[in-house]
Amino acid sequence: MPEPSSHTIKVVHGKKIEPHLEALASLRIEIFREFPYLYDGSIEYERNYLKTYTGSTESIAVLVFDGDQMVGASTGLPLGDETDEFKAPFLQHDHNPEHIFYCGESILKRNYRGRGIYSTFMNEREKHARRLNRFKTICFCGVVRPDNHPLRPNNFQPLDPVWKKFGYQKQPELTTYYHWKDLNEESESAKKMVFWLKEL
Repeated sequence: MPEPSSHTIKVVHGKKIEPHLEALASLRIEIFREFPYLYDGSIEYERNYLKTYTGSTESIAVLVFDGDQMVGASTGLPLGDETDEFKAPFLQHDHNPEHIFYCGESILKRNYRGRGIYSTFMNEREKHARRLNRFKTICFCGVVRPDNHPLRPNNFQPLDPVWKKFGYQKQPELTTYYHWKDLNEESESAKKMVFWLKEL
């Protein structure tokens, strides 16, 4: 595989994400096919999902380009602007979604990993949440897969140690379910998601 050339970072918000939606949707489909998400996605599903971000005036997308090609992306928005599935566990445990900033995906093409870009994703989203000056907590969620999942690669390394290094702590009581179709499924099924939190 050829070495990647130098990359550039572009940060956009709200409706300024719209010109990048097709590239972002395609990148999400590509990267989330990997374990543990195993996402058998479609552009139509992605367009609908990403409307949440373009519809929020306080959303953020940190986009990574190599030339004109998008090779990485990370998103976030106020949890209050997210869907009910994401807000429900916080409401059930007496957390006010209006005080929480939610981080979406952080995705990179394989050849661009290990170059410090993940740190940029984390830092840019946290800086944005602090600038908004009303959030006490920042969070994200990850899918829960069994250790004996049939499609788990032998060399799979969970990102838990990385997330802890950035100061996030897993909250086992904060879980939700989101639906998508796995690569080995005939139709969508519910996937358990657990949240990780960090105080700002």
